[in-house]
Amino acid sequence: MLRRNCLLLFLCFLFEQSSCAPFQSRPGQEWPHSQTGPSAAGRNGGSRGFQRVKRGWVWNQFFVLEEYMGSDPQYVGKLHTDLDKGESAVKYTLSGDGAGTIFTIDQITGDIHALRSLDREEKPYYTLRAQAVDVETNRPLEPESEFVIKVQDINDNEPKFLEGPYTASVPEMSPVGTYVMKVTATDADDPTYGNSARVVYSILHGQPYFSVDPKTGVIRTALPNMDREVKELYQVLIQAKDMGGQLGGLAGTTTINITLSDVNDNPPRFSKSIFHLRVPESSAVGSAVGRIKAHDLDIGKNAEVEYNIVPGDGGAMFDITTNEHNQEGIIMLKKPLDYETKKAYTFKVEASNAHLDPRFHNFGPFKDTATVKINVLDVDEPPVFSKPSYAMDVYEDTPQGTIIGAVTAQDLDAGNSPVRYSIDWKSDLDSFFDIDPVRGTISTNELLDRESIAQHNISVVATKVNNPVLTSRVAVTVHVLDINEFPPELAMPYETFVCESAKVGQVIQVISARDQDLPQAGQRFSFKSPQEGVKTKNFTIRDFGNNTAGVVTLRGGFKRRSQEIYHLPVVIEDGGLQMLSSTGTLTIRVCGCDTDGSLLTCSAEAIFLPVGLSTGALIAILVCIVILLVIMVLYVGVRRQKKKETLMTSKEDIRDNVIHYDDEGGGEEDTHAFDMGTLRNPKVIKENLFRRDVKPELGLCPRRPIASQNSADISNFISQRLQEHDGDTSAPPYDSLATYAYEGEGSVADSLSSIESLKGEMEEDYDYLNEWGPRFKTLAGIFAERSEKKKITA
Repeated sequence: MLRRNCLLLFLCFLFEQSSCAPFQSRPGQEWPHSQTGPSAAGRNGGSRGFQRVKRGWVWNQFFVLEEYMGSDPQYVGKLHTDLDKGESAVKYTLSGDGAGTIFTIDQITGDIHALRSLDREEKPYYTLRAQAVDVETNRPLEPESEFVIKVQDINDNEPKFLEGPYTASVPEMSPVGTYVMKVTATDADDPTYGNSARVVYSILHGQPYFSVDPKTGVIRTALPNMDREVKELYQVLIQAKDMGGQLGGLAGTTTINITLSDVNDNPPRFSKSIFHLRVPESSAVGSAVGRIKAHDLDIGKNAEVEYNIVPGDGGAMFDITTNEHNQEGIIMLKKPLDYETKKAYTFKVEASNAHLDPRFHNFGPFKDTATVKINVLDVDEPPVFSKPSYAMDVYEDTPQGTIIGAVTAQDLDAGNSPVRYSIDWKSDLDSFFDIDPVRGTISTNELLDRESIAQHNISVVATKVNNPVLTSRVAVTVHVLDINEFPPELAMPYETFVCESAKVGQVIQVISARDQDLPQAGQRFSFKSPQEGVKTKNFTIRDFGNNTAGVVTLRGGFKRRSQEIYHLPVVIEDGGLQMLSSTGTLTIRVCGCDTDGSLLTCSAEAIFLPVGLSTGALIAILVCIVILLVIMVLYVGVRRQKKKETLMTSKEDIRDNVIHYDDEGGGEEDTHAFDMGTLRNPKVIKENLFRRDVKPELGLCPRRPIASQNSADISNFISQRLQEHDGDTSAPPYDSLATYAYEGEGSVADSLSSIESLKGEMEEDYDYLNEWGPRFKTLAGIFAERSEKKKITA
């Protein structure tokens, strides 16, 4: 206890020289007398007004040990002010973090105690405020001061590996000192105080293969040439100890599983030097005839093996590939085997790695060689045809029994068994052909028609006499050749026409022909008129020499009135050995055509059209008539639209032509708020409403006509007024606005609307408007001018 008090006094001395200075009282600080209270005034000699108060705290920072396990509250420190003379006149108060719950203060002595054990890892320090007050008046003797109670750390937390256990890998055969990984342990103790958080790393298990840096925790290899094929997995136990690894420090451990990754440091090796295989001679080309394997101790891509056949005897008959799943070498048959020709083959196979590592070339060649011996087994084989397929030609309508060709098959085995031939009935359901079972000659059994079936595909079966189970098949294609048996004919029914304005020598139609005989592409046709050399009156046939011909006019001036249809015979000949011909007839119609030769009409009704008036002219006349009708319709529509537009849309024109009255109520300008129902309901008209801007004269006020209950609808009335204004010859020569709406009531001048003055307009005298003042001077002039014009007209 004495040692701790001395330490606290030493810390107080240091704080008085540096950090405690702000908490000491400063000379010249004055306090009001009222703040110290009567007791304080008496103790200070009864000073008047303000007095200097020297404040001196013992320290401004306290320390408390964490994890205190004593039975009594832990003593933290003592607060004291110079104003406390030991007469129990000063009371100390404490507030802030943990005041009253964690920390308590003796109000008389100022001693601070911790009520419970504290943990620095939960809260490293507490900020509190202390104040000295007068016991009697409870008034502060000095301003409130703030101080800190710091929890002093002890080594109560061991280092922990938060991310363990760890896994890592390092290539095999790595040199000493190769980096593996880095581990880090954290200690919750205060790293700034003592060695509680100073961690040192060491290996408990895993030597002598690996080492760890005691300060950084970096793990490296410690032995050279560690071979994965010998041992692949290592388990290393790492310890982290605080207090710098000294005795009494706390420690934590973690496990690291280190795997040696593979490198290509082993070549492939065959398990034996010679492989013996036996293969039947009937094996198909491309089939697997055997498997060999070279073993590689590496894994993954480092164990991939490539196999190659060393050029030499027998190597041309076989090929070898690698099975990607098990790295076996699969020997494939490249050419067909024949026991009678060669009974055994011998060749060498080389196995090598596909991916080499240049670091291990000094280990030796990464390949191995083995010898493969293959014995061919004799198999009883079916007959073999001399050709893989046969093709034969025969003319259609060939007599029955005619031989068209032959097939040949032979037994290549040592027994050389005789062979018998037959036609598979499924390939010749109609029995068009027959075959000699001994000689293999094929003959016709029915008359063949190329137009029905142009090609026959049959299958011939060869069977060994001594072993009927062994059979072989061959495809035979029989082409039926065409003979010239069909005459040519026109390619299509042509619709030919000649214009009335056609000239002599004009080609009016190009024709072609077709023939059902072969060949379609190389056929040759000729065209001519029935009587060659005799000139006809109207048309002739001109052969162009390319299997087409043209119909040519021999005269002009064709008229539908005299003859509308002509018939022209055409003789067509083919180019076969036995030439055939036929005669076709073309129907030629006389038609009316345009100037460029385009067809207009071929109907007989066109003859009766007026002479000199073509169809194009009629169409032009009809188009002009339609355009005129559209113009007239548009004109009438525009005229009707102008009659309907009674209100002007331009505000400038309204200002130029409308006289404004400043009277209240709905008028020309108030078009939105005006209720049209007022014009329809005469009952809403109010009586005795006068203008407010002039004094009314009863003698000059005309009588307002009373609206009738049976007055006409307002729309009919406005339409009638519109017609009258349209016919008014005295209207101004520019657009003006005529308003027929109800203009309100109450004016001395009564309503100026033309609706109520319809009946009495002609008899109304507007001279009284001159007596209403300057505001009605313009209006009086307009009505006076109109009255004079009407009198003159009358």
